[in-house]
Amino acid sequence: MKLTINSEERAFAQPVTTVARLLEQLGVPAARTAVELNGCVIEQHRFGESELQDGDRMEIVSFVGGG
Repeated sequence: MKLTINSEERAFAQPVTTVARLLEQLGVPAARTAVELNGCVIEQHRFGESELQDGDRMEIVSFVGGG
């Protein structure tokens, strides 16, 4: 399965079924993350039901606090 994540093509040996599973596999905390899938912003409560397909394009942005 190939996905383009933040303009970088990545290949996965096993299909990644949902946005939530992808974030988990990448070690990205879903609580502080915004995701755009094929040009559409995905609400956090829909990460688990938002299915991924081979060739999808994503932007993933994690928010970090500072001071």
